[in-house]
Amino acid sequence: MASQRGLAGLVFGAARGCLVLAVLAVPARAQQALGPGLLPQGGLPEGNIGAPDAVPAPAGVHPLDAAVEVARKGLAGIEGGIQDYSATVVKRERIDRKLGEHEYMFAKIRHAPFSVYLYFLGPDSVKGQEVIYVDGRNDGNMLAHAGSGVKAMVGTVSLKPQSMLAMSGQRYPITELGVENLTKRLLEVAEYDKQFAECEVNFFPGAKVNGRVCTCIQVTHPVPRKNFRFHLARVFIDDELQIPIRYEAYDWPTEAGGQPLLMEEYTYMNVKINNGFTDADFDPRNTAYKFGAK
Repeated sequence: MASQRGLAGLVFGAARGCLVLAVLAVPARAQQALGPGLLPQGGLPEGNIGAPDAVPAPAGVHPLDAAVEVARKGLAGIEGGIQDYSATVVKRERIDRKLGEHEYMFAKIRHAPFSVYLYFLGPDSVKGQEVIYVDGRNDGNMLAHAGSGVKAMVGTVSLKPQSMLAMSGQRYPITELGVENLTKRLLEVAEYDKQFAECEVNFFPGAKVNGRVCTCIQVTHPVPRKNFRFHLARVFIDDELQIPIRYEAYDWPTEAGGQPLLMEEYTYMNVKINNGFTDADFDPRNTAYKFGAK
């Protein structure tokens, strides 16, 4: 399973001495066709392979303009008003054509310096794992340990966030986690897509995510074109917090009239902002954690 190849895999790999780190190579098709924004490893859209170039957008107002404006205002609010937050993060990703299990993590995230603490809640294959990353510390590495069993005996390992082991079973590195990074990447992709036509945008107020009232922004590229990163994407903006708390993206159906294929989905539940996190919240020596650091 994808989740079993995640941090559990990297800790087990370390036990076998597999600490050869390599930066991921991006497929040539992705580099040439898919514009800005972080490219996921382990699976790009396949429904547009062999498709022609997208049609240029006509001059004037673009369907994405309103969505871009919402994202810009949201990013400004995050940068100006949110120093840190905690959340339960739920993610599901398709990697190498296989849709993995849902993974559940308790997260603490601080914006300056960018810092992440993760405690894996499930499934059982990853439960109890902890990860810490702080920009500019630990030689730029993330620290991780398994939750229980033989893998836990390895102890804490230090890995480059984009190394093969750290990225095993993951579409994105830990350095891209969080609602601020999500908003930035969505803006990059939207600005790129504004060059092209064949884009439908709909706003659905009153949507709910885990009981939170949201506005759902749905973007659809109905015709496969090699320039597009998804067939359909939905962003759920929390009406109170004005941050994206859910994102989901789909590939084109494999057959006419079929259902779109989920590529990735991320949900931020139980978000609590401005907790006053300090360096201790992202320190492996914190006695509330189990990194075993002295």
